[in-house]
Amino acid sequence: MPTFTINFVNNSDSSGSFCVFQQNHNSPNPDVFPLAWRVEQAGPHSQLAISWNMELYFFWGKTGALRPGVVFNAGENSPTSLTENNDITLTKEDGNYKFVNKKNAYPQGSLNIMSDNTTAINQASVGIGMSGAVAFAVQAQPNMYFRFSPRFDYWITFADVKQGQVLNPSDINAVKIEFPYGIFSMNATLNPDHTWTITQGLD
Repeated sequence: MPTFTINFVNNSDSSGSFCVFQQNHNSPNPDVFPLAWRVEQAGPHSQLAISWNMELYFFWGKTGALRPGVVFNAGENSPTSLTENNDITLTKEDGNYKFVNKKNAYPQGSLNIMSDNTTAINQASVGIGMSGAVAFAVQAQPNMYFRFSPRFDYWITFADVKQGQVLNPSDINAVKIEFPYGIFSMNATLNPDHTWTITQGLD
């Protein structure tokens, strides 16, 4: 399984965080939020790399009401894939949430989460992610079924955000990173005026 890397350079005088996030959750549910998926702090005139793999996971977290600015702290993750073990149920037992009944579901290519009748209103959220970090989340409600058919796209921003924070992409200055076929690293330079220069990596 390939590893992807973005090499970030901060050529500005600002401190902040480089953030990679995804937007194309391809879910029929309109209330799915993108999260700050990979976040690393960076000082002025510094450089760092953010890497990830394509291993998929289900997540749940006790978020309260899910809205921009809320931080999703995962209570549990469970490995999945687009072809098997792609359906799971969130339940609550003795006051604690947990995933149960992971199974294969059709059609392949989707990741499915059921929140059963024990789920409290506006208490927990469920989502999917990659490389051990949650990328998308939606408010869990009793007897709801959520389907994701992710189309992996990568966006970057430089902002004051935390890992797992719910984003409103229209409020941040983000640019899309596209990896050409067979290329697994890209370079992203934040210029002094906070514009971006994107180039292809060498590895």
